Amino acid sequence: MNIITDVRKDYILSKIRDGERVDGRAFDEFRKIEIETGVIEKAEGSALVKLGNTQVIVGVKMQVGEPFPDSPDKGIIITNAELVPLASPIFEPGPPDENSIELARVVDRGIRESEAIDLSKLCIEEGKKVWIIFIDIHALDDDGNLLDASAIAAISALLNTRVPAERFGVGEDFPLPVRNLPVAVTSMIIEDKILVDPSKDEKSVSNSFITITTDVDDNIVSIQKSGSYLLKEEKFYEVLDISIEKAREIRELLKEV
Repeated sequence: MNIITDVRKDYILSKIRDGERVDGRAFDEFRKIEIETGVIEKAEGSALVKLGNTQVIVGVKMQVGEPFPDSPDKGIIITNAELVPLASPIFEPGPPDENSIELARVVDRGIRESEAIDLSKLCIEEGKKVWIIFIDIHALDDDGNLLDASAIAAISALLNTRVPAERFGVGEDFPLPVRNLPVAVTSMIIEDKILVDPSKDEKSVSNSFITITTDVDDNIVSIQKSGSYLLKEEKFYEVLDISIEKAREIRELLKEV
């Protein structure tokens, strides 16, 4: 098994050195993205995203609760991710591990730092009652780049969400006030080459990744770097330019949602 794995890795590396990818994509090309919303009937909002063979489903639930003391007039966002063996044999059952925690944090940071949701409109009674948004990410199939797929699914589910005010006796239902569309773009750095949306096979030949999340105005709202490598300034700006361009393309899909 290890011999086959090594042969496969050598093949992937040789293709990359020749300026090609094993699945025929350009270095700056995402796999096909499919977005389906409203897939969980009992959730306030939901979305299923397919990124190539990677699949992620996100459900949004809302309830009334107390605000944080330092933001008495703002709603609350809580993001969780679950990576189960069903999605990949490398995932183990049990409480969230460091991979699921990191995934949830990066997705949460993009939504929070871009101020994608107007949390001030989710205040019911200042200091006493606000809406709490629970974003639950579930990986169904991991064929690489779960992070970008999860970020796309999360914002798609939020766009699909209606606040259940009538159920809680605090008014009429209304759409969740989404005002920004953060998009995460993950790139793999290998031998001074940049490959966006790395597949599972490609991920096996490198541990150097960078995820840049930008908003509708192309502002950086989050950066996550993995791997012990040095990224030169000019290479970072190259990655940034590619990330902004790809995020714009994905955002057009989100606007259709």
